[in-house]
Amino acid sequence: MTDLHPFIAGLPKAELHVHHVGSASPRIVAELAAHHPDSKVPTDPEALADYFSFTDFAHFIDVYLSVVDLIRTPEDVRLLTFEVARDMARQNIRYAELTVTPFSSTRRGIPEQGFMEAIEDARKAAEAELGVVLRWTFDIPGEAGLEAAEETTRLAVGLRPEGLVAFGLGGPEIGVPRPQFKPYFDRAIAEGLHSVPHAGETTGPQTIWDALTDLRAERIGHGTSATRDPRLLDHLAEHRIPLEVCPTSNIATRAVTDLDRHPVKEMVDAGVLVTINSDDPPMFGTDLNNEYGVAARLLDLDERGLAALAKNAVEASYLDPAGKRTLAAEIDTYTTSWLERTGR
Repeated sequence: MTDLHPFIAGLPKAELHVHHVGSASPRIVAELAAHHPDSKVPTDPEALADYFSFTDFAHFIDVYLSVVDLIRTPEDVRLLTFEVARDMARQNIRYAELTVTPFSSTRRGIPEQGFMEAIEDARKAAEAELGVVLRWTFDIPGEAGLEAAEETTRLAVGLRPEGLVAFGLGGPEIGVPRPQFKPYFDRAIAEGLHSVPHAGETTGPQTIWDALTDLRAERIGHGTSATRDPRLLDHLAEHRIPLEVCPTSNIATRAVTDLDRHPVKEMVDAGVLVTINSDDPPMFGTDLNNEYGVAARLLDLDERGLAALAKNAVEASYLDPAGKRTLAAEIDTYTTSWLERTGR
């Protein structure tokens, strides 16, 4: 079998499901932990590998929030954001919609205007210095309830930063029904934001239906359980509603028992528009390049198949039309050149 990793490494890519704090590299997490010695997060980058070993989704949320607690100043926010973009540039990620949870930072005392200025300053610097275009999805941390929903909506609508394109819902699904968040999504959608909630990761297909019906979801974060409902798969395929699939994440959080049982092939076979993403890459010991390698194995893809997968993410993104055409053309040019050079 052809080694596809060199091709993947150079393939221009877009990423649609990747979390802001969850993308902090071990180096940055350890540096922030050293700045805040009252935290339980290890200051040794090597020790973080053990710290990021999760027993289940609830344990993952606990660890995730302990890292969130390291982000305490606008300077921390700016450092984190730019370094995430630097890691993306190394993987030839040209465009990313980064899921940001402002409530988790503002409730810890970071001034809301300072937070917005920090992410925007990092966004502009990333595009100018690294060639990475960032856009934001502001998401409600579901475990924090309606107070967080109200605050996230206020921040998204009232202090809307230039890079904000979408509105989401993350955190646990069990015990956090989607319909209660309908008024907040209605307000965000009325302001022109796209609806991209997580759904069906650790719960069944009904959560996805709820996201579609009550939250007017245009994309679904994860959607892992969609394959349990043929009618739902048909609906997603017919209406071209993309799924943001994160294979390694699903294994790490025990949403799926092992990769060979991952439902991504069933999704693709049903005609669903599937995008591949890394979710919280350092926490799961992965990155987007690795996830494309996983997808190549699970879907039996060659270079052309991987290029088509990369173009799915461009199609499903909220990049402007001219930007979409440019990035899709870059993917085609790269792939054609690669195949000619390698005689494939």
